[in-house]
Parts: sequence; C-alpha cells; structure tokens
Amino acid sequence: MPSHSPALVWLRDDLRLADNPALSRAADGGRPVAALYVLDEDSPGIRPLGGAARWWLAGSLRALRADLARHGVPLILRRGPAARVVGEVASQIGAGLVAFNDRPGAAEAKIDRKVAEQLKGEEREVARDGAHLLHPPGSVTTSAGRMPRTFSAFHRAALKLQVGAPLGAPRRLTGLASGVASEDLDSWELEPRRPDWAGGLRAAWTPGEHAARARLEDFLEQGLAGYANGRDRPDLGHVSRLSPHLRFGEISPRQLLAAVRHAAAEGAAPQADADKFEAELYWREFSHHLLAEVGDIARRNIQDSFDLFPWREAPGELKAWQRGRTGYPLVDAGLRQLWQTGWMHNRVRMVVASFLSKHLLMDWRTGEAWFWDTLVDADPANNPTNWQWVAGSGLDAAPYFRIFNPVAQGEKFDPAGTYVRAFVPELAKLPDTLIHKPWTADAGTLAAAGIRLGVTYPKPVVDHAAARERALLALKSTIK
Repeated sequence: MPSHSPALVWLRDDLRLADNPALSRAADGGRPVAALYVLDEDSPGIRPLGGAARWWLAGSLRALRADLARHGVPLILRRGPAARVVGEVASQIGAGLVAFNDRPGAAEAKIDRKVAEQLKGEEREVARDGAHLLHPPGSVTTSAGRMPRTFSAFHRAALKLQVGAPLGAPRRLTGLASGVASEDLDSWELEPRRPDWAGGLRAAWTPGEHAARARLEDFLEQGLAGYANGRDRPDLGHVSRLSPHLRFGEISPRQLLAAVRHAAAEGAAPQADADKFEAELYWREFSHHLLAEVGDIARRNIQDSFDLFPWREAPGELKAWQRGRTGYPLVDAGLRQLWQTGWMHNRVRMVVASFLSKHLLMDWRTGEAWFWDTLVDADPANNPTNWQWVAGSGLDAAPYFRIFNPVAQGEKFDPAGTYVRAFVPELAKLPDTLIHKPWTADAGTLAAAGIRLGVTYPKPVVDHAAARERALLALKSTIK
C-alpha cells in the first residue's frame, strides 16, 4: 500500500506515548495515525484480567485517550478476539501499516504471529518492536545458549547486554480524520458499580502516563536514596509504587533504568540503592523471560516434583487469610492493605504467600488467583513467579526450609508497629513489643487496649512452630 496511507498502532500493555516503538513507527513519515485497543477475553489461552486490574485499565485507557486526543489521534476501542478485530479495523481505515509491540506470553505471542500473518496476506506492512522488556525473550543466555536457571546467573548475563536509550514521544503525530466506530468504554463495565468497592483504589492511585512520570519523580526525590535497606520496611516510604504503571506500560522499564542510572551518576542517590532497584527490574525481566520459555506458569508447577505435594483444603482458613483474619498482625495488615488499596508491600507479599503455602499448606495457585483478582499490578509473569518462588516450586525458588516467621518478620521490618496500626487499627493501642504477637499479652494489657481475643481480633489460626514442622515434613517427603 502507498506510504501515505494511514497507520494503525495496536496498543496492549504499552499504554503510553513516550518510549513506545510501535507508536513511533506508526508516526514515521507523517502518516495519519489511529490507535486501537482490543479487549480480548475470547482468544485461546488469554487470561481475563482480575477485578482490580480491570479498574486500573479503565482509568489508563481514559488517560491515554486524552493524551492521544491532544494530538488529534483517535483511540478506537473494540472488544473481541484480536485476530479478527485488528484486521477489521485495519481494513476500515485502509491502513497501509500496522505497528505493535510484541508480548512475551505464549498465548499472546501466538496471537501476534497470527495477526501479523493475516495482515501481510492482505499486503499491509507490519512493524513489530519490543517495548515491554529490557531485552527480548531468548536473548539472555548461558554459554550453552540456554536461559540461565537462577536469577543471579540471569542477572549477570543480562548486565553484559546493552539496553537502548528510551525514546521520546513522537515529535510529530498526525491524527487520522476518520469516523471509524469505537465502542463506549463504560459499556465494557471494567469498573465496579453495584457494589462500588473501588473507593480505596481511587484514593490510592491515579492511572495514566502523566501519573506514572509524577510517581517516578517523587521516588527519585524521596525514595531512591536508602532504597537498598529501606525497601523491606513497609512502615517507610522507600518503595517506588510504580508496579501498576509498569504493568500496564504507562512507563517503560527502559525509562526507569535510565532515570535511576542518571540519578546515581548525578549523585542524587547512592550507587548501592540504584543497583538494588536495577536488580528488581531484572527480577521482573527474569519472570517474563521465564514466562516466554516455560509457558503456563500460573497453572503448573515449574518444579514437577510439586505435582504430588499434599496441599490441604480448608475453606475456613482460606477465608480467614483472604480477609486478613489469621491472628498474625503482619499477615492481616498485608491482606487488608491489598483489599483496601489493590496493592501490598513486597516484603509483606512474601510473608503472606509463605503463610498460605507453608503455614496453611494450601496450593500456591489459590493465593496466586486471589492476588490476580485483587492486585492493581497483577502481572502474568511476576505474580506466578513470585508465588512459585515462595512455595518452592519455581525455577529459582526459595529453599523449601525457608518458612517466614510472621512475628519475627513484623518485629524486624515494622518494629514500631506503624504498618500494622495503619491496617489493623483494633490493635493500635498495644505496646510496640506486643503488637506483632497480641496473644502473648496479659489480660490487663489486652483490656487496656480494648482487645478481646477471639472477638475483636482473632486468635492465631495455627501455631507457628507446629505449622512450620508440618510444612517441613510435607516438603521433605515431596522434594527429591
């Protein structure tokens, strides 16, 4: 088709203008551009978003639509299988070029290949780039040409590769003047209405590219210095809270890497803090490369020895865990933070996941599914990789004998009980020395704090020492 024909950019987990290679390709040469987002819940292997992520997507699409509209670029919304919808819209606008950024998931990659083949069969130009990761899947390898089997080896290998500088937003964007139909975003019912449970999410978050940049600036100014040690403290502010923006591609990993490296080079933050943040970006990278290589890591154990693990079914204990009513304050605070805000501090995520999979001996997939539904940053690679790491079934997993003690973790990382008091207010009047183990307080102390164990706050659903011993026995019998 002629070079002056329109270009269609198909957006997915890259809902931004800056450092978006597909958008830059579409804008090259002054072609008129239209953008497309397809809500695909029909294609085989596609995992529908959970409730909290659907809420975020709605806000992100509104922000993106406004950003594109300032350049006269329409955002076309369609629902259905992408293999059909992309071709239909390309035909409707007479697109000579369709540009999109590749995705690492197996089902997503299969769809992308099918779409590309169909478009090329229609003699349309197809431009495919990478924007979701620092390096393409399959590019970080050992000397034998395989993906490294541990994160430390992956990280070392990845650091030997160059990361390109992030792109700016296209300097010239010409919108397509066309009346191509777009579905109404509200008709997708991404946001809860009856009941509207998203009040806490709205109070905590603002989706969109501009909000992502503002959060990055805030982190660089107030959170990066001290990150290496402070990131484990849920009572402090040394976390970026950029994960949902990164999840939906409102900001790119290349932008984050460049910003943090620049801050360290300028002396705005110690190198050790920048290095630690980089390592977290590379853990995300490891997770996505693992997803691309292994496949369905949300449903099957990476270590197949866990296929015979004797998981328990205890609906009452599961419900207590989900509601933050386990009787262990740090665990309960994390799960209540999750329910209220759609997010949980990373250190607490590990403790909470360990409690379900090891203290309660419940299948890690049950917890992963709960996080998938309740996290605004629920990521198809990070979420299952992290759960399998804690459970012990992952590629580079925690040793099976690592069972987080929720009391010791609370005393170490929330020493004054600030985090617990924020999310478990019924314990607020307990002394710091008792707030992580209220069942050890004497009757007078409990009465003075207004606490009736088993009534206003639950007793522990399991004894830590007994649960740890039970888990170790089960793990030893499973892992060969």
